Amino acid sequence: MLQEPQHSLGVLDLARWLAGPARIGLTPVEIVAGCCERLVAAGVPLYRVRVGQRLANPLIGAWGVIWVRGSGAEEYTVPRTILATGSYTGSPFERVVKTRTQFRRSLRDLDAAHDHPVLVELAAAGSADYLAIPIAYGDGSVQGASFTTDRMQGFSPREVAFIEELSPFLAAALEPAAMRRSAESLLRTYLGDGPATRVMAGAIRRGDWIEIEAAVLLTDLRGYTALSEQLPPDQLLDHLGRYLELVVGAVQSEGGDVLKFVGDGVLSIFPVGEGGRPEAVGGALRALEAALTRTDPVGDLHFIGCLHVGSVTYGNIGSPDRLDFTVVGPTVNLVSRLEMVAKSTSKVAVCSREVAALLPAEAASAFGTFALRGVPDVQTVFQLRGLGEHTLNPL
Repeated sequence: MLQEPQHSLGVLDLARWLAGPARIGLTPVEIVAGCCERLVAAGVPLYRVRVGQRLANPLIGAWGVIWVRGSGAEEYTVPRTILATGSYTGSPFERVVKTRTQFRRSLRDLDAAHDHPVLVELAAAGSADYLAIPIAYGDGSVQGASFTTDRMQGFSPREVAFIEELSPFLAAALEPAAMRRSAESLLRTYLGDGPATRVMAGAIRRGDWIEIEAAVLLTDLRGYTALSEQLPPDQLLDHLGRYLELVVGAVQSEGGDVLKFVGDGVLSIFPVGEGGRPEAVGGALRALEAALTRTDPVGDLHFIGCLHVGSVTYGNIGSPDRLDFTVVGPTVNLVSRLEMVAKSTSKVAVCSREVAALLPAEAASAFGTFALRGVPDVQTVFQLRGLGEHTLNPL
């Protein structure tokens, strides 16, 4: 049963705020900041607070909020790879999550040979006492929250009890936001930023689509079929992973959306915005150049890039019980045919007439006309040269 402490603001008042207004209308950063400020107003001498959330995401292991007295609160993320290192293994947070019990340690008499480095770092930054508590969510998962004070005598028993009693209410406030964040993170990981934004905005039914203009970029590994027959699975996946990391990183850095992996092919779009086609094509060209010229530690990645710009149908397609968010239409079809031309002619980067029209003459040169399957007219195909070195021509 909650007991009213001898503070200017009681546990009940803070609990009501967390379970009510904070849960309904505030962001995680605002929730943690508001909770910390209210605890300080209640007489709890907080110095630093961290609330961590494990994330169901293959790339990001956790996220959370850090609050420091006098500096406010800010959000942070932790790559999944960090969770397998000493930064997390053996830490108070790991202990709290695994045991579902609190962890308390004075930071005034630490032994660097035995105490976890995070405690040593907190002590060096001015904290004198450390308390970590479990935050249990309704789905059975356990998160963690840590509290430090710079008061030399540390937290009093009453202050520790005050903080511990808030655990279920802090969970009630943060869990809805954490679930939304987890769902959003998964959508962005598997769909890309643009499609994830549309799905979260309600574009979830088959046939929900819009017509947009976009530069469409398709990259493809050379010799992948032969490699798949020669390399063992682990080496093949490593090879594919290095290639995808180069391409995806380059596309995202230029504001593009990676929509689909088709074997060794990567389909990306750069929607046409206020800057028109030149801006979209420019982003795609810079991304392609970055991917093609970025240093690979092994040096055995060889791939091609194909670029076209035009109208695409952007949205949900599929069966009633299995949907995909992608782009379709003649523009996408032409890009896939350009890929076949590039492979058959040993070209590294090719584009359509529409893209070449936006470039200076020296940036793209025609090297042949081709009858492309599924494309009505014979197409002139251009080889891209000096990617990213030229200013695009206005329409």
